[in-house]
Amino acid sequence: MRKQQIDTFEEAERYINDTPRFTTKNTMEDTKAFLHRLGDPDRKMKIIHVAGTNGKGSVCAYMCSILRAAGYHVALFTSPHLVDIRERFVVDGEMISKEDFLRAFLYIYNMLDWETPEPNQNIPEQNKESKELVRKVPEAEHPAYHPTYFEYLFFIAMVLFSEKAPDFCILETGLGGRLDATNSVAGKELAVITHISLDHVEYLGDTVEKIAGEKAGIMHSGAPVVYWDTCKETSEVFETKAAELGITAYPVSKNDYQFSNFKNKSIDFSLYTGYYGSGDLIPLTLHTIAAYQMENAALAVRAIQVLDKEKRITEAQIKQGVETCFWAGRMEEVLPEVYVDGAHNEDGIRAFLETVQKDGHEGARSLLFSVVKDKDYEQMAEELVGSGLFDRFAIAHMQTGRAVALSRLEQLFAKFPHCQYELYDNVTAAFQGLLHSRKEGERIYAAGSLYLVGEIKELLEHDKL
Repeated sequence: MRKQQIDTFEEAERYINDTPRFTTKNTMEDTKAFLHRLGDPDRKMKIIHVAGTNGKGSVCAYMCSILRAAGYHVALFTSPHLVDIRERFVVDGEMISKEDFLRAFLYIYNMLDWETPEPNQNIPEQNKESKELVRKVPEAEHPAYHPTYFEYLFFIAMVLFSEKAPDFCILETGLGGRLDATNSVAGKELAVITHISLDHVEYLGDTVEKIAGEKAGIMHSGAPVVYWDTCKETSEVFETKAAELGITAYPVSKNDYQFSNFKNKSIDFSLYTGYYGSGDLIPLTLHTIAAYQMENAALAVRAIQVLDKEKRITEAQIKQGVETCFWAGRMEEVLPEVYVDGAHNEDGIRAFLETVQKDGHEGARSLLFSVVKDKDYEQMAEELVGSGLFDRFAIAHMQTGRAVALSRLEQLFAKFPHCQYELYDNVTAAFQGLLHSRKEGERIYAAGSLYLVGEIKELLEHDKL
């Protein structure tokens, strides 16, 4: 790709969206070197780094909300976005402006080493004014180093956040941890690792131990780690790594919190902690019906308590932060009795089904489902149909090139003779079909992919129904 004249946010976004076609992942050394070229913006911030299979974004959101309730200025970098690419860059609860995005993009763009090739000695060009033959110098095709899609966005975050001078910067990894672009930062205050399960096995390994090893790569000397105690195998990986680095590891498990009840589409639960004294029990409220958010909130609270060495953050501020937190696309009620959830792998689907089973709804249920190719969608479908929780399914094809073909989805659901389903060429038609045919008291859900959630939210945002 040649160096271009880029003057608008839309042109910058289009350029970044095109980068996967001509770039490959760079080495960690190259990423660190370019971050240094940008002026080491990471060294100007206190960084909290979050990795894991499921729940990363939610844990980031809860930590951010608690810190803001305590009066801190917080920058947050997450992925993916649902509708607007700027969702990935949030400072004190607000997306960055298009002007800031463009300015940071151009700062990085102009830092790239755009090569000027030698004149092509075989292709002379006639100068119309002098009638002489001159040598044409081609435009630069590509720089010596070019960030990938995710790396470019990470650099934008670092440049902008360093300017905003937050008290804390929370970074969510993209894929993995050890080799993730976000792991190029020089130092961290804290590492947080969420629930581990089999996902992206072609990149991270085919066992939970191997995947945990990749996630453990975000652990650095001098920064404690708080991790979800998924199972003995993964916890041993984290404890061993922590011992090697000489840091303290703090496990969190389901034994650390206690469910109370669902009430008015919210969840009351209590978290055990020794933060304010031995055996303290903090009552907390989540404004969601997603049962799995108790796990994410518990992990986030413990992380903040480990971070807050001087105990400046009060119990009231923790309660306020948890209660006021909102994370889009996670069992989000986008219309009355219409919920979208970002469950996009086997573990996520199980958590989603656990929530549906306990949400107290007594009427009919329907599910809009779609999925991308690199997931174990056969197992996901079996879990969904086998749960017996849904009276009917709407199976849709998404716009992304990663979507599973509709013909393949049809083959998949045809295997279940008692399953009632309809096929749709696109998400818009499927969503409209469910809404228009909904019976009284029926609750609609959508799950299977964050791309699906994004398409639905975009429909609603632009009033396309």
